[in-house]
Amino acid sequence: MSVRVRLVTYFVVVHLAMAGVGGWLVWTSSPFWLLAVEAALVLSLAVGIALIRRAVSYQALAADASRLVHDEAFTSRFLPVGEPDVDAMIALYNRMVDRLRDERVRLAEQHQFLAQVIAASPSGIVVLGFDDEVTSLNPAAARIVDRAAAGLTGRRIAALETPLADALDALAPGESRVVGSDGAGRVRIRRGTFVDRGFARGFYVIEELTSELRQAERAAYEKLIRVMSHEVNNTVASSTSLLQSSLTYASELGGESRRDFETALGVVIARTGQLNTFMKGFADVFRLPAPARQPCELVAILERVVALLSARPDAAGIAWRWELDAPSIRVHADPAQLEQAILNVVKNAVEAVDGTGAVTIRATSNTGPPTLVVEDSGAGLTPEVQANLFTPFFSTKPNGQGIGLTLVGEILAGHGFDYDLERTARDTTAFRITFT
Repeated sequence: MSVRVRLVTYFVVVHLAMAGVGGWLVWTSSPFWLLAVEAALVLSLAVGIALIRRAVSYQALAADASRLVHDEAFTSRFLPVGEPDVDAMIALYNRMVDRLRDERVRLAEQHQFLAQVIAASPSGIVVLGFDDEVTSLNPAAARIVDRAAAGLTGRRIAALETPLADALDALAPGESRVVGSDGAGRVRIRRGTFVDRGFARGFYVIEELTSELRQAERAAYEKLIRVMSHEVNNTVASSTSLLQSSLTYASELGGESRRDFETALGVVIARTGQLNTFMKGFADVFRLPAPARQPCELVAILERVVALLSARPDAAGIAWRWELDAPSIRVHADPAQLEQAILNVVKNAVEAVDGTGAVTIRATSNTGPPTLVVEDSGAGLTPEVQANLFTPFFSTKPNGQGIGLTLVGEILAGHGFDYDLERTARDTTAFRITFT
């Protein structure tokens, strides 16, 4: 039973009782009591009705306030009614809705600003739900993570089944590391958390190692290699000179001792020469001249490279497949540098199949910029290997120096060509060059 019903019931019962008492007094006493009782009853009715109407109006006021708060209509305010207690409550309500309105406007403006920043950010941002499902991702993330990431919302990031997606899914909260992506070279990934309605949610930040970062990294490697090359060359030159001079004393030895002496010094001289060649190879990577670009016949370069590598003993069992959309494809590049880069790419493909498998040479030019893809059926790339691609000194070969892909990257970057090395959906490895 509401307060209004109880108040009206009390009012009716009291006045019926008063009317009964008045009737009894009139019946048993002087008729003048009738006038007195009627006057008191009318006055009580008037005062009671006024009080009930005021109480009902306050109750309606409270109901309106409750409805406005429920509907989040924070632009409505109440005027004072002349009742001190009620006016105090009205003032408190008005201050509350003013603060809520200002807070909602501020949050809406911040949310709009944050949404615009996230949408325009060059870094990929992936927001997760309470069960680690993807709730949203900005355009940069959609581009870096996967070219068909539109259907990713509502699923876990690992549903993409790519090395980058697997690396993201394996990240612990607060962890950050550099990995290889499926088309953006190397990227730095980080997983963070935030609180939403009292529960933790996660997000990923994916940063491409931009050309500025790449140049800074290149400068650091170049300085390191230059210092190492200088010290090694000086040491090798001095050591070789001393060793050559020491050979002159071989004539003072006889028989077996002389042969052992000459053999030992010959081995040391050869090893120092190899060390000098080793360091020169690293130094030459960072001393590439600016490309002298001119029109080149890409198919002719590919034929020369394949003819050279197919003659290797370890390439005898390889099936070479050609997929060309035109017999002649012209690109604008430095012929010598481009041939060196393609030679290293195809050589890696030959070594990846380990004598048995297929290497596909795919070149297209009719559907956009000229594109070259060298695809091999080898064992593929592990996440660890993909994270370190194009990094100086890194090699998966037992005797590798880590120069080949670094040189390829320097040549292609110097030309401004886009390139990437990725694992395909067919479980093959493909090196793609776009001649932009």
